[in-house]
Parts: sequence; C-alpha cells; structure tokens
Amino acid sequence: MTGMTTYLAADERPLEHGWTLLVTEAGRYAGPNEVHRPAVRIPAPVPGTVASALAAAGLFDPEKPQPLHDKDAWYFRSLEGEAEGPAILRFAGLATIAEIYINGELRLTSDSMYAAHDLDLALTGHDEIAICFRALASHLDKRGPRARWRPQMMDHQGLRLIRTTPLGHMPGWCPEIHPAGPYRPISLIRQAKHAISDLAVRADLDPDGTGRLSVSFALEGEAKDLRLSCAGHDTRLQANDDGKWTAELTLPAIEPWWPRTHGKPKLHDARLTIDGQPHSLGLVGFRRIEIDRGPDGRGFGLVVNGEPVFCRGAVWTNADILRLPGAAEDYAPWLTLAAEAGMNMIRIGGTMTYESADFFRLCDRLGLMVWQDLMFANFDYPTADEAFAASIDREIRQFLGAVQGSPSLAILCGGSEVYQQGAMLGLPERIWKTSFYEETLPSLAAETRPDVPYVANSPSGGAMPFSPNEGVTHYYGVGAYCRPLEDARRAEVRFAAESLAFAHVPQQATLDAHLPVAPVHDPRWKARVPRDRGASWDFEDIRDHYLQDLYKLDPSRLRREDPARYLDLSRTVTGEVVTETYAEWRSTASPCNGALVWTLQDLIPGPGWGVIDSTGEPKPVWYALKRAFRPVQVNLTDEGTNGLDVHVLNETGDSLELVLELACLRDGRQPVVSGKRSLAVAARGTQRIPATDLFGAFFDTTYAFRFGPPSHNVTVARLIEPETGRLVAEAFHFPLGRDIAMHDAPIDAVVEEEEGRWILRLSTPVFAQSIHIEVEGYRPEDDWFHLAPGSERRIALGPRDGTATRQRPTGTIAQLGARRLVSF
Repeated sequence: MTGMTTYLAADERPLEHGWTLLVTEAGRYAGPNEVHRPAVRIPAPVPGTVASALAAAGLFDPEKPQPLHDKDAWYFRSLEGEAEGPAILRFAGLATIAEIYINGELRLTSDSMYAAHDLDLALTGHDEIAICFRALASHLDKRGPRARWRPQMMDHQGLRLIRTTPLGHMPGWCPEIHPAGPYRPISLIRQAKHAISDLAVRADLDPDGTGRLSVSFALEGEAKDLRLSCAGHDTRLQANDDGKWTAELTLPAIEPWWPRTHGKPKLHDARLTIDGQPHSLGLVGFRRIEIDRGPDGRGFGLVVNGEPVFCRGAVWTNADILRLPGAAEDYAPWLTLAAEAGMNMIRIGGTMTYESADFFRLCDRLGLMVWQDLMFANFDYPTADEAFAASIDREIRQFLGAVQGSPSLAILCGGSEVYQQGAMLGLPERIWKTSFYEETLPSLAAETRPDVPYVANSPSGGAMPFSPNEGVTHYYGVGAYCRPLEDARRAEVRFAAESLAFAHVPQQATLDAHLPVAPVHDPRWKARVPRDRGASWDFEDIRDHYLQDLYKLDPSRLRREDPARYLDLSRTVTGEVVTETYAEWRSTASPCNGALVWTLQDLIPGPGWGVIDSTGEPKPVWYALKRAFRPVQVNLTDEGTNGLDVHVLNETGDSLELVLELACLRDGRQPVVSGKRSLAVAARGTQRIPATDLFGAFFDTTYAFRFGPPSHNVTVARLIEPETGRLVAEAFHFPLGRDIAMHDAPIDAVVEEEEGRWILRLSTPVFAQSIHIEVEGYRPEDDWFHLAPGSERRIALGPRDGTATRQRPTGTIAQLGARRLVSF
C-alpha cells in the first residue's frame, strides 16, 4: 500500500469540535462503558494533544510540565444526528497507544504515532466515538530484544520499542511535555462515486529540460474515460492487466522547480479527469537531484537540475511542542522566516516527528528543500522483529504517499546518529552499520520516491561515521568542542547536516515579556539553557568561550558587573561566529557543499538553540545568517602571509555587473589603502581576488608580517550595483580583533516614507560594530549589523501585526562601542 485511499469528490468533514477529555490514572477503566458519565470532563480540540487541552483549562503549566506518560486519556464525541448510512472515520495520527471504540465496542487499536487509519462505519444517527490513549509508562517498561547500546540523551530506553517521537523525552534538549492525543485530524468521510488507492505520482526532469509526469493507481468505481493533464498538455490513461490505470505525460521545455537561492520554485497543477469530472492531484514540481561525491569520491553535495547547490538552512524542531500542530497556518510563520533569511534547506531530524503534507506544500512554494530523516535516532532498534518491520513499512509508505510529487523533498535519510552512537561507544562497524539502513530502507525509498536520493544515516561516511572530512557530518568543532574558528577550514567539512549549536540569546523584548530574570544567575534562566545530558558544561558555556575569544573580555566578570552589556555581546558573538564560519565554507577553495545550523526555532522562551525564539521573533543570529546566506555575496578570508582574499559569489541564473570596493581603515575612519574594480560575474559563477590585486601593490592586510605598528583595524569589502548604487553585500575583517575595532561612532538616523513603506537611513563617519535597531511596532529588515563609514545604509521597516502603516516609526539605535542611544 502506498499512502491512504483518496476518496474523490467525497464529503469529508473534520471532526474538530464537540470532543471532551477525561484524564485518569493508568488502567482505571477497561472500556468506555465503565467510565462514570457524570465524571468531570473538559473540552478538547481535535487535532490537539492532552497537554494542550489541559493547558487551555488551566490544568497544565507548559513551563513546569507534569508527567503525562503515566496517565490514561479518554476522548469522547457524540455523532448524534449524523445521517444514517455508510461512512469512513479517518484518523491521521494518534499519539501513541490508542484504542478506538464505537458505541462501546473496540473497533481499532493503534500502537504507532506515525500510522494513519481508516475505519468503516455504518452510522445509525445515535453513535458515539471514544478513544483511549493508554499510559505509555507500562509499555516503556516492557522487555524487548536486547539493545547493544544505550544512548544517554533519552530518558527511557523503552522508547526504542515504541513508534513515538522522542520529543518530551530528551532532558536538557526540550521541555518534558509528553506527547499524547489525537495530534492529527480526525475526519468523517462520505464516499462518492470514485476512490483511488495505491496512487503513485512521479515528476521527473530530463537533462534536456523535458518534464515527465507519470501516474498510476487502482480505481474503485466504474469509469470509461480517464485523462491526465498538466501545464497545457494531456494524455489518456490506460488500464493495465493488473487493473491499474497508468499514464506518462511528456512536457517539453517545462519550467523547472528550483531552490529559492538558485531560481524560481515553479509548480504546476496536475489534474485527473474521470468521465469529464476534474480532480486535482495537487501541485507538482519538476526537478532532478543528484549526489556529487567530488573528484576524490569522499565529498557530498547536491546537484539540482545540473547545477551544484550550496545548501544552507537549519534543523526543524516543532511548530508548537504543546500542540504538535500540522496545519499550514502553524508552519507558515516559521518557514516564511526561514525563506526570508535566505535558507534553501530545512532538515527534519530523527529526534523530531514527521510533519504533515502541508509542511511540504509550503516548502514547495517557498523553494525550501527538505532533508527528511526517517524517525530513527540514536537507539539500537529491534529491526529484526517482524511486527516492528511491518510497522515501519506501513509508516514510511504512508508518509511518502502523502508527499508524492512534492519537489521540496530532496533527501531521505535512514535516521539520526544511529551510526555515530554505536561507533562512539567503540562498537565494531558490523554492529551498527546494518542491512536495515543499508538495504531495507533504501529499497523502500527507491520504490516509493525514486527521485529522492537516500543517505544511510546522519552522520555517515569517513573513517568514522562522524568524521567531517568525508560524507555527511554533524560538525561541532566550532561550537561545542570549542575549537578555534579556523577549525572550520582545517576539518575539511564536506556537508554538515547539523552544526554551530549555541545558546542564542533572544531580543530583550522577548526576555522582558517571557523570562524577566537575571541572566545566568537565576535558576529559571539556567533551566532554559540547552545541555547534553550528563555533560559538565552547557551551551551557554560554549557561547562564553567564544565571547572571550572574539572580544577579549571575561564573561563571568562581565555578567556580574554589567549584565546588560554581557547580554548584548552574547547576542552578537554567535552571529559573528556563524558569519565567519559560513564565509569559510562558502569560499571558492572550500570542499564544503552545505551546512545546516542546529536549530531553526526554540520550543520555550529563553537562550535556546533556535535562531528564532519560541514566540516567532528572530534572534540576532538570524539576521547574521540572513547576511551570510545571500545568493549574491562577498566574503573575506584571512590567508595569513598570503594576505586577504575576496570571494564573490553569484548563485543566480543571471550574469551580473557589479562594482567591488575594498578599504582598510585606520581607527575605523581613515582609508589607509583602498581599491575598486568593476566585475562581470557569470551566472552560478564565483571569483577569488587577492586584495593586493585591487590595491595594485603589497599591503599587509592581515597584519601577518608585522612590519612596524598596525596601520588599520578593520577592512571593509562592498559589492555595489553600478547603475543604482545599491549595496548588494558587504563583509568585514578585523586583523587585530574585534575588541580593537570598538569605536564610539556618531550615527545619523533619518526615517523617510518611500512608495508606501518606511525606510531608516543610517550613516556614520566612524565604523560602528553591531548596530541594534529598536523600533516600536516595526521589525527592521536587518539588525545587529556593522555600519561602515562613508556610505549610507537603508533599512526597510516592516509593520508588525496591529501596527497602522501610516504610523511613523520611532525608536532607538544602539551599538557595541557606545553607551548612549540614538533616537529617531
């Protein structure tokens, strides 16, 4: 079976309202007929979770979660008044051990959070649904096949035996909110004339630009004329000997789907017409994805439609760990911010959960590729067990069946850190590198989505599966392992499916509203700092290490004596680290073909891993990534005695005429040496230019030779659009360190209205570090950026929800080098 049956033109109605919930101790009631009817119940939204229903009733505090895995949860809903006759109840996702009763009779059981179910009914007009979500605790304690290793990050080893998410069960990683309940929709379906099953939709792109759309399915119901149409072409479907209907549509010179950094994510409507009645098969995109192992066979990179793509983005956590939602309106704020930051890939890791088809539809439209781990993480799973294997087969077929034709699905991966976990414990390769990941899963993936490359595990490849210089890695040399910034080059990272985890500090407004406590010293603050279970350090310690390294300040003393400045430096330092690291990885000489940060969003307010806080507000590091991810970019790399190299990148499909300017500034003000060059940068092209080529003579840009006192403390590179003078990109280098380039810069700020939007114009005669804009009712398009002297920065101000666009923005501007604020 591939996916679920599609009931064409059916009357399908989500059963969202009318549910009530009763939470009891485990095993109190064997069935719904034993439940005391007057027992107090609370309203329960569906889709939703037990935790979200209890929280809405004031009975559960997400900031101090109580255990739920040791409780039974009963959901009830009357179908009184529904028309008599046949119907289908569809359960899209039940977390996790669920019993479904109709009129007191047990009709269906489910033991997987990742399985969907259809239940045939004969409605009488006086029916009732009852669902019991049994306590997970007793199932966690059951004995299964002996595990050959035990990961420390999970709170219970029994999770390896149950198909449920680790979310809520990873202390130090996420809130301990246990997932339970009907977290995906429950629908009542009245079938019409036709239904299709075993649906297979495949959209391919040939090297010559020809699109091929192939469709096959089994049809329930009589039909004479079936046609497939897309992009102005159509063809007739034919019935095979096995009873399936099939067709392939050839689409010459079809407009392809591209990741957003490299082109337009074009989608096309695919339609099935049965005896003149049209039915949508959804939007499809035509693209071709291949894996490039590099000239030495050790690399890993994505080639999309024949073009190498540097993948950058973040690892997804969840839209709301309380509700585990799956609707487009829940995903949209997060994915829109990912797209705005210039990301082109989102990874759903094996420690999370499968997201709904709406997630992929949004990624399709936004041009975000999805690296999808199958839901296996760290554990030694009982893959030889027949029942377990059958459950996995159904799970994966249903998931992939729901996202057929979706061009955003770019990588299917066997799981997260299974290989790494076994290898780091010293076990031989034959123990952890098994046929399940090397043969079973790739075979299943090839059968259901042959257009999507498969990766056995993340990480994998190399002398050890986590070796950064081969295959796919999880890179934390810069980050958790406190390596110097140059380790990003030394490690020869090929592709980092996750990297650069820090305890990123949110904007002050978020802290004031949701965590108004003393940073670091208050235990409520420290409880929000992520940590690896059992480690003697947390990710705030890691951030502090780089704060001291980059700014030459003692973090412990600074947070005691000047906590506000400590927070501002903490906000800037992680942005500076990711900027330097991505500049290295995107340089023309780098073997790196992609890197994703850990993670996209926080699950609770505070200094978490997310580059967006849990309220949906971008953190300062988000703005740094937005600059680092620009498709048209300039980067500077310090080559020691070889000087400073300028790297110009153009990932777009158009050739560009640009002007490159480079200046070395004394005291952040006076150009000691400068140069300018007009460039013609080819489409998908790169250029590497030594700084001395721009200056026309030797100059110690990196202060490597140290002939006499240093002549400058900051170098600025700028890419300019020659016709308009628009700033396209800029980069900075600090030969003596950021602390030496700290200036009290006078800043001129003017707000003007242009074509219906507000623009903040900024200028300064002296280099200013980490400009922060605070404006009531608006969000600036850039923040926490460096401001170079002698030119003007124009920052668009976007109104927040509830802000009248005619309201003139007012606010303040801060910088690291000055105590005073500039008002505008």
